[in-house]
Amino acid sequence: ICFLALVGAHAADTSSLERSFASPPAATKPRCYWYWMDGNYTTNGITKDLEAMRRVGIGEAYIGIIADQRRLAPGNITVLTEPFWEVMTHAIREGTRLGVDIGVFNSPGWSQSGGPWVKPEQAMRHLVLPEIRLHGPQQFSGKLPRPEGDFQDVAVLAFPAPKGDADSIASLGGKVSKEPGVVRIELPQPFTARSLTVTPSKQVNVSAELQASDDGKTFRLIRKFTIDRHNLGVEVGPVPLAPVVVAFPATTARVFRLQLSGPSDIGNVQLSGAARVDGLAEKSLAKVFQEPLPPFDFYTWPQQAEPDSSDRVIASASVQNLSQNLRPDGLLEWDVPAGDWIIQRVGMVPTGTKNSPAPPEATGLEVDKMNRTALKSHFDAYVGELLARMPAAERKSWKHVVADSYERGPQNWTDGFAEKFQQRYGYDPIRYLPVLTGRMVGGAEQSNRFLWDLRRLVADSVALDYVGGLRDLCHEHGLKMWLENYGHWGFPSEFLLYGGNADEVSGEFWESGDLGSIELRDASSAAHIYGKRQVFAEAWTGGPMVLSTPWSLKRRGDWAMCQGINQFVLHVYIHQPWDDRQPGINAPFGTEFNRHNTWFELSSGWMDYLRRCSVLLQAGVQVADVAYFIGEDAPKMTGTRQPELPSGHDYDYINADVLLNRARVESSQLVLPDGMSYRVLVLPPSQTMRPQTLAKIKSFVNDGLTVLGPLPSRSPSLQGYPPCDTVVQKLAAELKGRVRTNGDIRAALHVPPDVAGINPAKILHTHRRDGDTDLYFLSNQADMPTQLTPTFRVTGKVAELWHPETGMIERLASETSEGVTRVSLPLAARGSVFVVFRPPSKGFESVASFTRNGQPVMPALPKPPVIQIKKATYGVPGDASRSRDVRSQVQALVNGGEVDFQVGELNAGGDPAFGVVKTLVVEYTADGRPFTNRAREPDSIYIGTTVLAVNRAAQLRSDKEGRLSIVASEPGKYELKMAGGKTLRAKISAVPASQEIIGAWNVSFPPKWGAPEQITLDKLTSLSESTNAGVKYFSGTATYTKTFDWKPAAKSGKQNSEIWLELGEVHDLAQEKLNGRDLGTVWQPPYRV
Repeated sequence: ICFLALVGAHAADTSSLERSFASPPAATKPRCYWYWMDGNYTTNGITKDLEAMRRVGIGEAYIGIIADQRRLAPGNITVLTEPFWEVMTHAIREGTRLGVDIGVFNSPGWSQSGGPWVKPEQAMRHLVLPEIRLHGPQQFSGKLPRPEGDFQDVAVLAFPAPKGDADSIASLGGKVSKEPGVVRIELPQPFTARSLTVTPSKQVNVSAELQASDDGKTFRLIRKFTIDRHNLGVEVGPVPLAPVVVAFPATTARVFRLQLSGPSDIGNVQLSGAARVDGLAEKSLAKVFQEPLPPFDFYTWPQQAEPDSSDRVIASASVQNLSQNLRPDGLLEWDVPAGDWIIQRVGMVPTGTKNSPAPPEATGLEVDKMNRTALKSHFDAYVGELLARMPAAERKSWKHVVADSYERGPQNWTDGFAEKFQQRYGYDPIRYLPVLTGRMVGGAEQSNRFLWDLRRLVADSVALDYVGGLRDLCHEHGLKMWLENYGHWGFPSEFLLYGGNADEVSGEFWESGDLGSIELRDASSAAHIYGKRQVFAEAWTGGPMVLSTPWSLKRRGDWAMCQGINQFVLHVYIHQPWDDRQPGINAPFGTEFNRHNTWFELSSGWMDYLRRCSVLLQAGVQVADVAYFIGEDAPKMTGTRQPELPSGHDYDYINADVLLNRARVESSQLVLPDGMSYRVLVLPPSQTMRPQTLAKIKSFVNDGLTVLGPLPSRSPSLQGYPPCDTVVQKLAAELKGRVRTNGDIRAALHVPPDVAGINPAKILHTHRRDGDTDLYFLSNQADMPTQLTPTFRVTGKVAELWHPETGMIERLASETSEGVTRVSLPLAARGSVFVVFRPPSKGFESVASFTRNGQPVMPALPKPPVIQIKKATYGVPGDASRSRDVRSQVQALVNGGEVDFQVGELNAGGDPAFGVVKTLVVEYTADGRPFTNRAREPDSIYIGTTVLAVNRAAQLRSDKEGRLSIVASEPGKYELKMAGGKTLRAKISAVPASQEIIGAWNVSFPPKWGAPEQITLDKLTSLSESTNAGVKYFSGTATYTKTFDWKPAAKSGKQNSEIWLELGEVHDLAQEKLNGRDLGTVWQPPYRV
């Protein structure tokens, strides 16, 4: 390669951003989860782990005490004993010595905050309402029922029994008959029903239709619904078999029938004339979404109709609080008025959820998430124990307390909750507690609004008192709180407020699959709207065991960066207590980032790549055109994009808290105090909004902000009801015609895309702005190189390419028109680059064109191989009945240029195994060479050979002083035209010829790994082709050595030469040394230094 400095290209001042990019600061180092497994901890292993982390560039390790994940025999250290605290303090002291910071999970296990020190009265609790019925008048004196176990009284309530409340099939003289898939209820005479309650006796999940008939032959549909209690874990609700309550308009019939989607035992079925709250269990948080990713609208329900008569409803004024009448022994004395009365003894019981997966001796109840006093007791019992054992001077490396993703389920009450509720909403919640049994207080609207207020206050309290409380406790000791702001099992809060109350917020993504599809944007949005510069990700969880490499991880990591992530926490470094048991302790829930992984010691080059990306992606603020308001319903684990954002624009989710307390409008944009701004605010698809929120949005519109979306018609809350609805309707009427309700977001934006001219399915992007510098990150998600000609919504600036894998900066030719700047650039397979635009200055100006022999300098894309599909099967491996032949379908994709596609695309030809994750196995030839590849949904598959490299004739390299040089691999006449009119010319007459290193290589192997000490290869070939079993199946780090003669080309004029050493096809990383000089490590094609 020839290297020629250009006369007339002057140096520019080196910016701090350039300096950090060239040599990333320590704060950009990736962190890691550091799991200690099953009591198998040694001080020697701890020290060696931390030394290895320092060598490769890991900056901080989060200690998590984990158990029962790998069937490991218990070690000799019992958690919470003195030896345990000694190894914990040893780790922190060693971290200080070695310069590796430490974080500590706030309790044993990865979720969430609990232990044996948490008493039942400090635990997460929910309300239960055992009851009796009394007929008055009478003087009652008797003990009220009390559930077994830990129970705390909250209130004793009495209210007149609503009409039909005691209805049962038996009391009506009816009978129930059951057949597979059918439940039939026959009554002796026509009966008017208003509700159905199904109480499952075991796990069940079926669709159902409730039908009615006058003659038992002809049936009419009343209601379709599901009976879903398929997950009985307390992490998805404290009442595993919570009744399914179904309300419907008053229907008179003699025969009712439940048609089920399949034969199933659904338990007890009760038909009633009573009015009931529809979907009670979910609305009261007794049962929540039973899978990891709740849909945006799961906790939003249609408005429920009022009962047909008021005598089916409890008047709120008729609810009497008899708490003062209850004696400590449970005896109630009360003068019962005339009529039928229901007495409820309302109390709290623990939800039963515990921290997990923790050692048995460190497992206990989860602490109350809405009680700061209980939280402090928990903090002191674990984190505080460690703090007490170490003076501040000895724990300088201890920086964070960690709270991982929430997986411990909901609660719906706590100490002092009634007072907090009344202070928030202005009414007494106690008189509405009968709603928690499905009865209506004040009617359907009031009852459902009370439940909305309950869920919202729970969500807010978890964010403010659990996250905020843990954060404040950390600050008292000079620590910060690091948090993942979502939860896959029973998340009870609102993800933005929850994350906003932590010091540092993180998402999560797995190496494969779609986990991360909402978690990353949850984290980045929370960080952006609450002014947090760093956005973390638990990175590469759940990958295939011992198969991953930095190159295989890169695509997914780049995708995460385009979701707003700018710093990684590697999942997982499992503590390796021993040196003689390779590959050591590993686990199926993460990638092996540890010193016993064969490539770990060579990973510093990849770590440097991540760090350089972090430097630029943490600079300035994110550029996003649209803020999607998530609404006010709770719980809420993600937002929704309705309408979907056009390609080339970016977005954040935003919540009511930020709109009300942090946002303002400037120059017709929504602006936040930390520099974020948005051109359009999009309202969610909801009919409800609280008056104060809508009033704030109206003020934004008055100040010139563009708002898009449907206007609400009522408040969701009982606060200020019913006048609150009048206020909402008045505000909505005033906004009519001023808020865009047609859903045309493209027209609302009024600006071109921030990035255009790319295929958004293959090329991803994200954009940061640091002062007057714009930084665009582009990622090629395909396994084929490409040539791009994108436009960027930037003008008047100098275009550059900043390469994070090397730290090299090159100048880029550009042209500007109609408010955008166009450039031309190559992207390698899975390649990534930053396109940086900086303002011009003296000696630093835009390049208008760069030509060779009169033609624009363009890369030469490699010719793809000829692919012939020999066999392709899509479905369940080993099950021909649930698989199909897709050879022709795959060949058609390849012929159309789609050599890199998602496995799920094959569903277009028919799904051979509905509801099952399917695998694609393809046997093919590429230019005659045989290959086999496989992938599972929803991952992509690549049908090709090795990754094809991009060959570039020349590039304009900018050194650390800003001077330009032509680096050319082909001779020719080069011409550079600058935006200011100057033309620079250079002739490169010759380029040194490449030299192939041929002949034998010596390969040496580490001792005791099953291979011989050394072998000689006649030429470089795969070790798997060896006839020696120790070589053929060797998995580790081998050392290849070769002596060769090389004579540098003679210097020609002002030309200098730059020599590249390219290794060809490498599996999977290599450290290169030449004449004793360390050239660094290579981890991605073309494996060149």
